[in-house]
Amino acid sequence: MIFKKIQAKIQSWETIQSTVSQWKSVGEKIVFTNGCFDILHFGHIHYLAEASDLGNRLVIGLNSAASVKRLKGEHRPINDEATRQHLLAALEFVDAVVVFEEDTPLELIKIILPDMIVKGGDWKPEQIVGSDIVLANGGEVKSLAFKEGYSTTSIEEKIRKS
Repeated sequence: MIFKKIQAKIQSWETIQSTVSQWKSVGEKIVFTNGCFDILHFGHIHYLAEASDLGNRLVIGLNSAASVKRLKGEHRPINDEATRQHLLAALEFVDAVVVFEEDTPLELIKIILPDMIVKGGDWKPEQIVGSDIVLANGGEVKSLAFKEGYSTTSIEEKIRKS
């Protein structure tokens, strides 16, 4: 039963638009963020929970395995796409996870038209992909505080040194 609920949060490009439209039709505020989320850690959990608090529904755009490889190098992703999708979807405060193949979620943002885009503190609002689209539609763009000492890269380095 719980696994079916997790799987239901994993959306395709074909279903995400209608899902978000249903939520918007009842006045729910849609918050969108994106990333690789390769090794889920405390920094991710803190950031995603904070993002969720900013609206009624949290949608995560997840970089595909090929996209992660292009952005992070041949040794990444460490976790496969299905694992990353299911870990994110298992979080109570996440409402939908959708994979995108491109290096940025711009096309996905155009489809979803979220009320807010959120990224971690290492991004300035004007640098966030899709911010122009969301702002033009009356939405908001926020950069949340970065939790120092937590990153997939630092975890990867720690494992290599072991």
